Amino acid sequence: MSISTTDDQFDYYTQHDAISDPGDRADLYTNLPTDVSQLCSIIQGLLIHVHWAKRYGEELSPERETDVGIRHVAVYLNRILEIEDDSILTSRPLSKKIVGNCRTYSVLLASMLRSQGTPARARCGFGKYFMEGWHEDHWICEYWHEAQSRWIMVDAQLDDFQCRELKISFDPLDVPRDQFIVAGKAWLACRRGQADPENFGIFDMRGLWFIRGNLIRDVAALNKVPLLPWDGWGLIDREDSEITDTEMTSLDDVAVLTFDEVDFPGVREAYEQNEGLTVPAIIKSYTQAGAIKVDLSTEQVIE
Repeated sequence: MSISTTDDQFDYYTQHDAISDPGDRADLYTNLPTDVSQLCSIIQGLLIHVHWAKRYGEELSPERETDVGIRHVAVYLNRILEIEDDSILTSRPLSKKIVGNCRTYSVLLASMLRSQGTPARARCGFGKYFMEGWHEDHWICEYWHEAQSRWIMVDAQLDDFQCRELKISFDPLDVPRDQFIVAGKAWLACRRGQADPENFGIFDMRGLWFIRGNLIRDVAALNKVPLLPWDGWGLIDREDSEITDTEMTSLDDVAVLTFDEVDFPGVREAYEQNEGLTVPAIIKSYTQAGAIKVDLSTEQVIE
């Protein structure tokens, strides 16, 4: 199947989705710089990663940690101002930063870029730069660089401190594609015996089932529904033993569409026609308190 680089793709990723839309806080974006490096610095001045807080010397309360479960940018922006009513251009002290994770950084950067007319999208996959020999569950932002005619991956989470701690040897504003592995490439590498699925995951969660979840989340993100890393639906919510051979082959086919040069019409069609991939109105969210059902239109928990 040929790769599409039509205007439709760029128009699609320039338009906000329900998650990236800043809503009634769009005015906060008025004076944002257009330089990607500066945008990342602004985001880093607003957020603190839930799993990095202690390394910065910040102890998070359980109440603060709940902010990592926010899905929508508009809600995040409101919460940022609740914590510290100041311009988002002003870097917050650690105690005033809102708690997020890699997906938060990625979705917020995509939101800012789209508001400036730059095609951007969150991507779900695995970072090779967190631990030697390990592929860490991770999200980045990908944007279209018109002058270079290519999609560039940005890890907005990697500030100077993290780069030093992780001994990052590449530019976080242009992450090499052999350092962040999109979930589809990880899936096929493991399916073909080229990689060990036990080396992909986070904490004690690993294996092909985990990669399957990230593949489906990446497909959803490419269709502008970048949900939380612990949200589940369709083929995510099935045990390995419950996935048929036909469904496995279908996932193989979908994975190819999500590679470095995304087959835009293909991934759109696959998402719309396969109910195992399509995000429904009500999903499951696997929180620390247990699995809950969430109505995405209202963000209300369904009893």
